Amino acid sequence: MTPPNRINLPTLCLRLGAFLCFAGWTWIHYYWEGPYGVLLWHDATFEFASRLGLTWEEFVGDGINDGFVQQWIAKLWWLYLACTLLTLTVRQRSWLQMIGLVLGSGLLVVLSYAAYVASQNQLPMFIEHGGQMLSPILLVMALALGARHRVTVITAIVAVILTFAGHGSYALGLWPTPGNFYAMTTLILGVEYPTAQTMLRIAGVLDFVVCIGICIPYLRRPAALYASIWGFLTAIARPVAGMSWGLNYWGADQYLHEAVLRAPHCLIPLYLFLLWRQPPSTDNLDKLEPTDSEPMGNE
Repeated sequence: MTPPNRINLPTLCLRLGAFLCFAGWTWIHYYWEGPYGVLLWHDATFEFASRLGLTWEEFVGDGINDGFVQQWIAKLWWLYLACTLLTLTVRQRSWLQMIGLVLGSGLLVVLSYAAYVASQNQLPMFIEHGGQMLSPILLVMALALGARHRVTVITAIVAVILTFAGHGSYALGLWPTPGNFYAMTTLILGVEYPTAQTMLRIAGVLDFVVCIGICIPYLRRPAALYASIWGFLTAIARPVAGMSWGLNYWGADQYLHEAVLRAPHCLIPLYLFLLWRQPPSTDNLDKLEPTDSEPMGNE
């Protein structure tokens, strides 16, 4: 068993990643609005509402009062806040809390699907959210099966590959590169468009190198370390490029959450690096996980 004063860093990475991801999306739902309009503003959805006895004004609003859809979207932040708290309180054998986190992962899948539809069905837009969608499930796996369990590790590898393959497809130009990629590169580094494009293409190649290297035993540790550093840099690029001293709260209320919700892009590969950095002992690896009686700090 884990010594009483030993911190289980790999599991802590997964817990922190899921916590920050849900916290970032909680802020979006509370401060702004969840991006569900692209899924709800359809004739088929209104036909379903009509069967429930709702008029068009009651369904979408009348310009003064919110309709049924906006009212419920405005309340969804409570679900994300609940999931945020669950990431802090869930323990081994806390099955109800684990089920709640799995359902929270389903919420993240819906968000990712909404982004996919809004991008006119561009596949990379969906798969690059793989780290976020799988972060709650990875935490559940680490607690239920063990941080070193084969299924947990393979799921983490899949999460990293999805995230970097999606990002790399855009950076390499396999799909149209989003304008904010160029904007962040030029603003932060002070380069012109041609240089920014070259740098993005190089980054895209390295993204796919990570996807391959993380599956090769002799390359997986440096690949995971690079993925963790690059995931951190691409996450903080949003607030660094967008925040300004001239904005209210320096723009933190508008941009900081963009880095927070992308924490799994950094912390999932860091979990793998820490796991592979220290060779396992000859004991049963799953017994290295903390027990229910241990405080949260020992995870």
